Amino acid sequence: MFRRHIEPKVREALADTPVVLVVGPRQAGKSTLVATLASATTRRVLTLDDAPVLAAARADPVGFVAGLQGDVALDEVQRAPELLLAIKASVDRDRRPGRFLLTGSANVLTLPRVADALTRRIDVHTLWPLSQAEIEGSPGDAVERLFAVGPLAPREARGGPWSLGPSRRATRRQGRGRPHDEARGSPPMSRRCSLGTCATSPTSRA
Repeated sequence: MFRRHIEPKVREALADTPVVLVVGPRQAGKSTLVATLASATTRRVLTLDDAPVLAAARADPVGFVAGLQGDVALDEVQRAPELLLAIKASVDRDRRPGRFLLTGSANVLTLPRVADALTRRIDVHTLWPLSQAEIEGSPGDAVERLFAVGPLAPREARGGPWSLGPSRRATRRQGRGRPHDEARGSPPMSRRCSLGTCATSPTSRA
């Protein structure tokens, strides 16, 4: 099994954020990544590709989320966007980090409920299909840079930093003497959701 470059960044996000969302196209390896992350923990993995799970999630989103015990991973969450408001309510009651690991196709970010429901509660990371560097087991972010355009382009191409502006989290960390989020060296394809809008940044710290 190939180790994905995004894996350590998702692990780090799970350590300090209630909801972590991994987006990417089908067959990019999202389900495999989730299984890898969950294998060394007690995290339960549910996929909304399973008809009974999807039916339960759509029929009673609040009851579905309330019935989840412990940390959980929900695969293909875009199939039941109704869950997002239920997750928001649950996180508002219990903001422990790492409670929800979600995956979805890239278009999940266009759903109006995503940014509205999970503002300041979510960390978003993009997983691209397996890269040559990952196959070879070498470091690199060539895929992210290849697809980076406009505000997603590398800093040297834009003449500015990755982030479009400090987030509440970054400001708070700087106030405690902790390094800015850019110190994580996060990939350029992450997004930061804050104040109801999503801006592109290396670590989508909401």
